[in-house]
Amino acid sequence: MAPDIRTLSLKKPVDVAEYLFRRLHEVGIRAVHGVPGDYNLVALDYVEPAGLYWVGNVNELNAGYAADGYARVKGISALVTTFGVGELSALNAVAGAYSEYVPIVHIVGTPSTSSQQQGALLHHTLGNGNYSTFSEMSKPLACTSVYLTDPSDIASQIDHAIRECYVQSRPVYMTLPQDMVQQKIEGERLQTPLDLSFPRNDEEKEDYVVDVVLRALEAAQRAIILVDACAIRHRALSETHALVQQSGLPTFVAPMGKSAVDESLPNYCGVYAGDGSVPEVRVRVESADLVLTIGAIKSDFNTAGFTYRVNQLNTIDFHSRYIRVKYAEYPGVRMNGVLRKVVERLEKSSLCIQAGPSPHNNPSEASDGRFGANTITHAWFWPALGHWLRQNDIVITETGTSNFGIWETRFPANVTLVSQVLWGSIGYATAACQGAASAAKDLEGADRRTILFTGDGSFQLTCQEVSTMLRNGLNPIIFVICNAGFTIERSIHGETAGYNDVQPWRYKDLVPAFGAQEGQYKQYTVKTKGEMQALFNDEQFAEAKCLRFVEMFMPKEDMPVGLKVTAGLAER
Repeated sequence: MAPDIRTLSLKKPVDVAEYLFRRLHEVGIRAVHGVPGDYNLVALDYVEPAGLYWVGNVNELNAGYAADGYARVKGISALVTTFGVGELSALNAVAGAYSEYVPIVHIVGTPSTSSQQQGALLHHTLGNGNYSTFSEMSKPLACTSVYLTDPSDIASQIDHAIRECYVQSRPVYMTLPQDMVQQKIEGERLQTPLDLSFPRNDEEKEDYVVDVVLRALEAAQRAIILVDACAIRHRALSETHALVQQSGLPTFVAPMGKSAVDESLPNYCGVYAGDGSVPEVRVRVESADLVLTIGAIKSDFNTAGFTYRVNQLNTIDFHSRYIRVKYAEYPGVRMNGVLRKVVERLEKSSLCIQAGPSPHNNPSEASDGRFGANTITHAWFWPALGHWLRQNDIVITETGTSNFGIWETRFPANVTLVSQVLWGSIGYATAACQGAASAAKDLEGADRRTILFTGDGSFQLTCQEVSTMLRNGLNPIIFVICNAGFTIERSIHGETAGYNDVQPWRYKDLVPAFGAQEGQYKQYTVKTKGEMQALFNDEQFAEAKCLRFVEMFMPKEDMPVGLKVTAGLAER
């Protein structure tokens, strides 16, 4: 056979799959999530040689949720599925990542380019010869899509996709046909690291905006800072932290922005979610004459049913693509550079600082008349949790009572919260916990507990991912709130309807059923405040190097105040 002229011209030929996985390793990915399928099997042979490990999830939906959780802790993740049946199963999770600005490199193994060109009647197709249907479905859920079909262009396509994934903080979609996996491409490019820097602001524009912000700060009498999710997603946390500490201004977070700010700081003042806020928080935020919002996402659940009352005439919004001062917008000015210069030029002595409230973790001992005094309620549990959490913990909360209850917990320093407030796919948190725990394991020198709070209804959707945790030697602490069904749905409609009920399971018995060996796990059941407090005081529970699974019982009718407000069931 005559040698391939294109290969002979390459200085350092490498296989396409090797190039791809080495680039993923370069940007910090160490775990690859997904499910094997015949169209991606050969590509998977390249995972471990590139210094990555294959997680191996139980299904593609869980793999997508797990990749989302991994990216929120590690900064970026990778997901591998097979054509058609695999990629479509993952699509819900990828849509959630797109919605919430989570960077996932989604790699889809596809039939060979020749099979596609011929319209061959292959399995996993619709039987109509159309091979673009599924990629067209994924296009709106990716910030860029690349199809690796031309070896002369594949390396640049891979580099472009990974950069866009990182910089835009959203999923990218990438097809890898079977016959391209072992094609040779130029490997010399691997000697040049990817440029992951953000585009620089126009300096004159940036300086002008900085001057506007500083003048507004110096004129304000009751200024505050309100931090939200895009400060995290668009990698502006270091600049945000510097502003919070340098200015000393009262600082609040929106629900999606919780954990973006060091909550141990004296000027941290709590969670603002409109009418879902505690009264002193709501009053202080809504009476401010200047609100610096950093990375705001004003969705329904993030604002407790659009009860967010901040006057735009008193607001400066910092975003990844623009700055808005009152109603004047400055496009193309990224918040990172502006925040950095504001901190550099800010003189704290020129600011008028009026303190805000100081959140606490004092549980409510008042018992709802419907429940016994020793019953675990949301009003008691979430503040009590704050005393047990530690610095550097990773906390995952499920769509439902946990997402709303965590508002009442003041975190220690450097806690990371993983939650899906905007997309809100029930079942997300259990699989995301697996991804977050994998990321924590990959962080060199870190000893971080991964702690999941999910409801019984949500857990039933994705419980199989506990099996993946065991298979990968992960040791999260899992709290399943047993309250007889979908409480978040009950709060919206059908409080007593049967469609919001679930079959009661012996939840903790699933751990040995998934193959856990003695010493690999511990199980607990708590039904009273006394039992819960005893568990919090148990150092063996807190420190054990094994998976810990807690069945925690709460009343069916109980829910956090924030959820009641959002669902329109309570007034403040």
